Amino acid sequence: MTGLFWLQDHKVLLIIFGMRVRILALQRPESLLNWPSQLGELTDKGRETTLALGERLRHLYVDQLNFMPRVISDADMIYLRATPMQRALDSVQQSFVGMYPSSARTASFPPPTIITRAAANETLFPNEGNCRRFSQLARAFAQRTADRWNETKEMDYLNLLISKWMPDSSPRVAVDSHPRLSGIMDTVSSTLAHGPETRLPSAFYDAKARDIIDRIGTEEWFSGYKENKEYRKLGIGALVGDIVSRMVGSAAGNGNNGLLEVAGSGGDLRKGRGDESGIRFAMSGCHDTTLAAVLSSLGAFDGEKWPPYTSHIAVELFRDESVKVHPPLPAEPALRQSFWGASKKPTKPASTLMRKPVQDLTADEKAKLQGYFVRLRYNDRPMTIPGCKLPGNHLEGNETFCTLEAFKAIADKFTPRIWTEACLEGIDEPAFPRSPETAGY
Repeated sequence: MTGLFWLQDHKVLLIIFGMRVRILALQRPESLLNWPSQLGELTDKGRETTLALGERLRHLYVDQLNFMPRVISDADMIYLRATPMQRALDSVQQSFVGMYPSSARTASFPPPTIITRAAANETLFPNEGNCRRFSQLARAFAQRTADRWNETKEMDYLNLLISKWMPDSSPRVAVDSHPRLSGIMDTVSSTLAHGPETRLPSAFYDAKARDIIDRIGTEEWFSGYKENKEYRKLGIGALVGDIVSRMVGSAAGNGNNGLLEVAGSGGDLRKGRGDESGIRFAMSGCHDTTLAAVLSSLGAFDGEKWPPYTSHIAVELFRDESVKVHPPLPAEPALRQSFWGASKKPTKPASTLMRKPVQDLTADEKAKLQGYFVRLRYNDRPMTIPGCKLPGNHLEGNETFCTLEAFKAIADKFTPRIWTEACLEGIDEPAFPRSPETAGY
């Protein structure tokens, strides 16, 4: 990293990572009857790899860059969140322990706060089950993929190899067969990750077949994000909007960076238990569909294969030390305390900069974003967002460092104002836009 942009007091980091453990066996061999965990749970191998991810994060951000402290007395500078699925929570816990093992936590270290939401309100993954319009769109794009691929020479090749293991009720392999082609892909990936005792017949691991299955699967699940702004908005826009809000809150210095959700020392929601005044690091346990949705919506997933196990995205915020720091905007006030506890509502926030679209910002508000850059890394590879390549939208000489203003402008275009309301809009509208609405700009 360029030293110019590494200023410890003005950088926040978000790590989101995904696990996919779903075994949809066909006429499964005896080996799968002794699978090492229940369906959908995090396996011992998954625990090993997420622990190793945390250890890698510690090596980079603690040992090499000195961005995070070596020893912590509480976790209130770290925003931890997981989807309401046990494997996601387990993944966060394992990664946190890898980054901060017991030897790096004081004896009085209190339990860390890990945020979860009810399934109906969860935006940490594409929530088809609780967003009616998004479910419509997802089904339409899946059907388009089935129409494109079911009667092709590629599908014929798959059937030649593996159709004899399909159930009698659905004898031909297809995008929408039972099990679906994406379910077969899950089974192949899971058994490959867990050793020979779990393996399917060798035909399932044919290199050409796996490439075909991956190509079709990524089109079925992720092409909508690349082509349809509404798909991006409903599928992953709320999460991307949250990420941008926390980065803008950090840059503006107004306390709206996630601390209010995890802190609360002595009744003051603006202070952590160790007197922390802001979030420096965020870690969210989600799913492979989250990662690919984020990357696809930002135009950074072209040519990529389905995310491997324990994949992760790092979203990093940098500040140019040479740019003058403007006075912070007023912080959102904490809840007033009384003998009976917190009052029902805080007073109205003094600033709405975080969610206000870039085109509506005042000159003073835009000035708060100047000198800040966002970098997106996927499995340790810097990714380039197409709109960030434009002149003035990136650090001179390095297109992977997107200006915070440009990054926010791209994200604003598919950030819903109220996700739950947006999920009920456009129900009678066509699923496909009149012309492609290209992602990443």
